[in-house]
Amino acid sequence: LTANEFYRQRFGCKVYKLSLDGGFTCPNRDGTRGTGGCRFCSGSGSGEFAATGENIQAQLTEAKKWVEKKCKGGKYIAYFQSFTNTYGPLDRLENMYRAAMAPEEIVGIAVATRPDCLPPDVLELLARLNRRKPVWVELGLQTIHEESAARIQRGYSLPVFENAVRELKSAGLTVIVHVILGLPDETKAQMLDTVRYLADFQPAIDGIKLQLLHILRGTKLAELYEQAPFPVFSMDEYIELLIECIRLLPPDMVIHRISGDGPKKLLVAPEWSGNKRAFLNTFSKALRESGCFQGQDFTN
Repeated sequence: LTANEFYRQRFGCKVYKLSLDGGFTCPNRDGTRGTGGCRFCSGSGSGEFAATGENIQAQLTEAKKWVEKKCKGGKYIAYFQSFTNTYGPLDRLENMYRAAMAPEEIVGIAVATRPDCLPPDVLELLARLNRRKPVWVELGLQTIHEESAARIQRGYSLPVFENAVRELKSAGLTVIVHVILGLPDETKAQMLDTVRYLADFQPAIDGIKLQLLHILRGTKLAELYEQAPFPVFSMDEYIELLIECIRLLPPDMVIHRISGDGPKKLLVAPEWSGNKRAFLNTFSKALRESGCFQGQDFTN
């Protein structure tokens, strides 16, 4: 179930995400949990495509102009993407969320954050806003394997993630989880274990983002790669793994992403991932020819 299909079912039209920068930092950068952030994370906090502007209204205007250059019509989700978007004073969070929700064409907000940054007052705020317009909370898990998490300096353990999901679901919120495929020293079996774990998680996770590992200039991961290059997926290898992942996922879990984007000017590897159109065309053809479908291998 793709995000486009889900949005059309839910809202009856095409829906676009408008990436925003709330001006946040991260506990894995400011010394609370660590410094420098996760090893794969860029200087923009994974928000290379976020709009810029002095306030949320200005950013929404800028982002909509960019979308309208390519497509006309539809509604929007305001996506707080850069860094950790629940990591700040409660009144500041509420003001920004409400400003993003205010325009009629905004059908909901998506908030990217860490599982260790969801205190009770923030959960209550998100739940309250969710009664006004839908709120999606996106959690960066990346992997269930603690050794891998330590290698990327994620800064929290798996039980922290599990507790956060349960609290978010208890509050009635939609939960989307980010997974990175291709982390250094992870085997294919370990990556599939992460996907299988999320497929079986209870209470059920609503959506998933499957992200190809992008090695970007300016990250700690790029430094490691330059010093001692580690294997990265070829396009064919990644597509083969991706199809296996899709087969494992519940039929009703929304797949919000199957690769992701790395800015070409920052991309170190894999180079083929810079051509998104070629990847999507090749993936669509391979999936069609495989005869595989979402949920084919799902058991709970």
